[in-house]
Amino acid sequence: MATAAFEDIVETFDFLDDWEDRYRHVIELGKAMAPLDEAFRVPATKVEGCASQVWLLPRIEGEGPSARFDFEGESDAMIVRGLIAILHALYSGLTVAEVTKVDAPAELARLGLDEHLSSQRSNGLRAMVDRIGKLAAEAAA
Repeated sequence: MATAAFEDIVETFDFLDDWEDRYRHVIELGKAMAPLDEAFRVPATKVEGCASQVWLLPRIEGEGPSARFDFEGESDAMIVRGLIAILHALYSGLTVAEVTKVDAPAELARLGLDEHLSSQRSNGLRAMVDRIGKLAAEAAA
């Protein structure tokens, strides 16, 4: 279950043969993302387990399992901003119940990210996915 926005990224990645081009595309996705207001870059929104600074701010509309999930994010590293943009495409607009059912490792594997990210970046990506899952699970309860 992937969103249309995520499917667009998968298609673009399929089109880009070279990993350097894919890497540049990830950075472009990050640059296109609106910056997170400085006021929200606080310990409560900070994601632990990332080599760079990462903040995720949930935006949940409604209550219970059918609440719509969205979030804003920020990082001090351009590639990580791009990864946040990819996660945004993967999850944004789903219900919180749907978010908890997304097989993020399988979806992200479709992009080949796991093979091309450093272990630190992969751990950071996992930490962001875990945080999103936890936020959605709390909102669904």
